[in-house]
Amino acid sequence: MTAKIRPSKGAPYARILGVGGYRPTRVVPNEEILKHIDSSDEWIRSRSGIATRHWAGPDETVAQMSVEAGGKAIADAGLTPEQIGAVIISTVSHMKQTPAVATEIAHLLGTGKPAAFDISAGCAGFGYGLTLAKGMVTDGTAEYVLVIGVERLSDLTDLEDRATAFLFGDGAGAVVVGPSKEPAIGPTVWGSEGDKSDTITQTLPWDVYRDHSTDEVRYPALRQEGQAVFRWAVYEMAKVAQQALDEAGVSADDLDAFIPHQANMRIIDSMIKTLKLPEHVTVARDVETTGNTSAASIPLAMERLLATGQAKSGDTALVIGFGAGLVYAATVVTLP
Repeated sequence: MTAKIRPSKGAPYARILGVGGYRPTRVVPNEEILKHIDSSDEWIRSRSGIATRHWAGPDETVAQMSVEAGGKAIADAGLTPEQIGAVIISTVSHMKQTPAVATEIAHLLGTGKPAAFDISAGCAGFGYGLTLAKGMVTDGTAEYVLVIGVERLSDLTDLEDRATAFLFGDGAGAVVVGPSKEPAIGPTVWGSEGDKSDTITQTLPWDVYRDHSTDEVRYPALRQEGQAVFRWAVYEMAKVAQQALDEAGVSADDLDAFIPHQANMRIIDSMIKTLKLPEHVTVARDVETTGNTSAASIPLAMERLLATGQAKSGDTALVIGFGAGLVYAATVVTLP
């Protein structure tokens, strides 16, 4: 006789319960970037909308920044670390292949023995983590899940590359996902286009250092084909964003906030036009002072909108991340 496996049982729905962020103390203006490239403040601002970014100091590690942001999110959710049943870290800038930095972060936060793992989904990583967390809560494998997007992209920035030297920043953004009596995280529209994987990539794989251990090999950095990425983001990601609205059963008029990945102000402005967002929709523009922080950008932007009162608890927000892979993820959420 075949044994019957007991079905898992979780909450009917999931929601974001709390949010937290951490920005390194060092603020880097465009003038500092211009010491290394032939450009101008006007050109950088016109191309990206970026005026400043935060770069981490020696003690502001991926783990430390995550602990700061994660602790704030747990407190904002009204929980204690011991209640966290899973920790998901999205990052591309943790320098150890193994173990996952999530286990260290979980320990430093005092969470006990939760499930803990890293994911690598670039600038869409927060959306991927949020989707996994929602599934855990509704499946019953964890009651409360901490999702952190964290990057030290200054470690992977080529200061002499005119196309990317000004783009990247450091920081950590976190949310806690837990049970809800009503839908508060919509269906995720996500996917990948691997045929475009070379448009955003690390210049050299780590094994180059093994194969050329006695040669002078330049440290890996991030590279991207700016125009190709811009066209893809503007034209294709607007379609994904609209699909996320449709899947959630809401329209642009129903939105209170739009929180896209903070890659480039021109991309954000183009998406607003394509989606025909009404004037009442608050748009996150954290990129101006934080730069592109990849997986951390959406939760950092969310935290700032709530902290400054530009958005409020209970607001309906469209979030979308997109980047290296190329990968993307979009969903509609109720803000904590």
